[in-house]
Amino acid sequence: MKPAPFTYEAPTTLGEAVDVLGRYGDEAKVLAGGQSLVPVLALRLARFEALVDLNRVDELAYVREDDGAVVVGAMTRQATVEADPLVRRAVPVLAEATRLIGHFQIRNRGTLGGSIAHGDPAAEYPAVVTALDATVTVAGPSGTRQLAAADLYDGPMTTTLADDEILAAVSFPVWGPRSGFAVREMARREGDFATAGTVVGVTVADGRITRAAISLFGMGPVPLRARDAESHLVGAATAGLDLTAVGAAAVAGVDPPSDVHASGRYRTRVASRLVARALESALQEATA
Repeated sequence: MKPAPFTYEAPTTLGEAVDVLGRYGDEAKVLAGGQSLVPVLALRLARFEALVDLNRVDELAYVREDDGAVVVGAMTRQATVEADPLVRRAVPVLAEATRLIGHFQIRNRGTLGGSIAHGDPAAEYPAVVTALDATVTVAGPSGTRQLAAADLYDGPMTTTLADDEILAAVSFPVWGPRSGFAVREMARREGDFATAGTVVGVTVADGRITRAAISLFGMGPVPLRARDAESHLVGAATAGLDLTAVGAAAVAGVDPPSDVHASGRYRTRVASRLVARALESALQEATA
């Protein structure tokens, strides 16, 4: 099939892109890497009066360090994120998660901002920004504003961005020394969206966990934080830690969906084990 007819707009600056969006309102859609949007349009699952292509907006493609954080422009290709030395050193879990996204052809075109703004609850990037308490820079007619990742998603593939706003960049806090991270997921085939997955981070000092983050993906309409499990980890000694119990605590109260890929009960069992395995790897990294 072919997409329904649309007007094609190709701005070269962020300001111009915002202006174009403002003219069309909710009848326009931003095009980044197109790895999710183009199939949707081709199958006519959605149609828009206009597409606003950001691929010529060079100011949105960068990776830089800024005030204790790594800031990544929204149009930075996923393959660039995966290989970037600053990302690999300062935010290693972002590089690790990127390797799990689709296949290398997808990562060559797909963008960080496109995946995060698309908001698929089974995708890796939304879980990473949720776990790391990342901050999103949003550009609109009134300028830019900062938005906590926890406030970005309000439903499956739905964000709190206004129709005339563009996700411009994401700021990832850099954790201190003695920190470890891991991403674990289960998918039916390599490159598929995860049936269930988790992103885990810990910081260890004097044999005790001083900081912990656990997010779950594929387990609900949005990426979830396992706050209760995190609170039990902070202050706990690493020696003799019951990882199975932590995994169970992380999924307690979660009501994942059942679909053709897996039942909710199965997802819960898988996620519990994935959290335990990810936490084991993260602790090994933090204490190495």
